Amino acid sequence: MHDPLESIKPQVRGLRRYSLRYETVRVKLNQNENPWDIPIEIRNETLRRLQHRAWSRYPEFEPSTLIERLSEFNGWAADGILVGNGSNELIQALLMVTVGEGKRVLINEPTFSLYRQITTVLGGEIISVPLSSQLAYDMKAIKAATELQKPDVTIICSPNNPTGCTILQTDLAEILEISRGLVAVDEAYFEFAGETALELLKQHQNLVVLRTFSKALGMAALRVGYLLTSPALAREISKALLPYNLNLFSRTAAEVALEMYEARLKTLVQIILGERERLCEELGRIPGLEPVRSQANFMIVRSAVEPRR
Repeated sequence: MHDPLESIKPQVRGLRRYSLRYETVRVKLNQNENPWDIPIEIRNETLRRLQHRAWSRYPEFEPSTLIERLSEFNGWAADGILVGNGSNELIQALLMVTVGEGKRVLINEPTFSLYRQITTVLGGEIISVPLSSQLAYDMKAIKAATELQKPDVTIICSPNNPTGCTILQTDLAEILEISRGLVAVDEAYFEFAGETALELLKQHQNLVVLRTFSKALGMAALRVGYLLTSPALAREISKALLPYNLNLFSRTAAEVALEMYEARLKTLVQIILGERERLCEELGRIPGLEPVRSQANFMIVRSAVEPRR
């Protein structure tokens, strides 16, 4: 009898499913979430707008109102913006339209493990460039790998998960210049860093910027992400998105969050930044601990102490 699992790609069968055990604890740090829930004003306004919408009808095919808000918020053309069910869906869509047998994706490790997983499922090859011993981007190694192996896609997480390091915009511009393929910058934590690759979009047609509402905007439960790129690239990437990929509730909440960002959310980001620096200083005073400076809402701590202790 034929084993149905033989129909599955060998490289897929060799993978572990991406998963995370849910913990109900008083202090939860393992998903880099915002410590505050979304402000009540944003919740109430979202519910008010939804109250008279028919739930039996599909929403408009393109979430045009949300895309207009994102265009205003980012100063980028609406036809160069895509929204998704979390930025993870948009990472997947980008890789689906670029990666197949013989295609190469360059990543810097350690980093977000989903880049490697999706590339492997699609039959692509990973080019892994380690971070430096200081857990920073190693530009010499990135340039050498780019010039020698000519990746079809390069993914840079900045600030990087899990190290919190960022890439200099001058270095990113250099990578964009020498790369023959696309360069995607995952900016899931950019609000905590105060810098963005957004300005480089105007000069580089091969740049894709990915963002999320899950971290700084405190909407992880609603799964909203967005992508910024050239209109031509956006049209091609959109072909890998399922119709109505973002539900009505999430898109409405995202619209309200953008409208109230300055008044209700930006201050919370500033508090997190202050706490990050305070915590880094305090951890540095504990014998055996060496916190690594971070530009995100988390940090790595080197330790001579056994982890459980």
